[in-house]
Amino acid sequence: MPVPVIKLLESPGDMSLVEDLQRAVWHGSETDVVPAHIFITAIHNGGLVIGAYLESQLVGFVFGFPGLDFTPDGPRPKHCSHMMGIKPGHRDSGVGFALKRAQWQMVRKQGMDHITWTYDPLLSRNAFLNIAKLGAVCNTYRRSEYGDMRDGLNAGLPSDRFQVDWWINTRRVERRLSKRARRPLKLEDFSKAELQPLYTPQVNPSNLLQPPEHFAPLEGRLLLAEIPSDFEALKNADFALARDWRFFSREVFETAFTQGYIVTDFVFEKGRSFYVLADGESTLE
Repeated sequence: MPVPVIKLLESPGDMSLVEDLQRAVWHGSETDVVPAHIFITAIHNGGLVIGAYLESQLVGFVFGFPGLDFTPDGPRPKHCSHMMGIKPGHRDSGVGFALKRAQWQMVRKQGMDHITWTYDPLLSRNAFLNIAKLGAVCNTYRRSEYGDMRDGLNAGLPSDRFQVDWWINTRRVERRLSKRARRPLKLEDFSKAELQPLYTPQVNPSNLLQPPEHFAPLEGRLLLAEIPSDFEALKNADFALARDWRFFSREVFETAFTQGYIVTDFVFEKGRSFYVLADGESTLE
């Protein structure tokens, strides 16, 4: 597999390429494309636009800017990672991981230890990258974070999002980004521990995963919460079922976070996808 060339993007010409890449990734209205002048302004004020090239072609980018966390001890600086896009045909090729690793390096050089971003919690590939491979964690669920979205990937569903925390100076993150990264967790790791999922989805007559009406009480140090492995395909096949998954998973995660659980890992194996939630006193290395 070819290794992408990673570059800091800074010129107006670079930003025009990023505009074009957004159109290829999200297929939205032109008003949804972040324009070059916004990128340039962010870059001149501590923001970062990082590009990934294969054979001299821009195939991915990540964009973020400085922000603030408001804590009981006052505001703390952080990096807000707002967008990452990978050209169709280059997903699952390591481009996203390479871009986030470069972002991790650059933000550490800027002297910050915290990066946040949002993503749709029902997208398994995003969850596997963000939680399992990068070591981000989450205990923040945001309902309809962006209101009604019009792009081809998000139109028609409430724009619920996880906001993840990436504590970039921790051993947890450094282990995942090292050359000897921790192997991903597998289902057998949990079966050996006799850990049962919170609920068991059923397969409907159309061979699509259907959420149950209820889930078990949240008890114990670790929980498993299953989601569809290919939510986009499910949504295209049965939009009403996709809405059912949105509202069911919203209830699961809001309940878990209210009770002190944190998303700490993700299992993506054999056509099945599970979030791992740990109680507030636990972390998974």
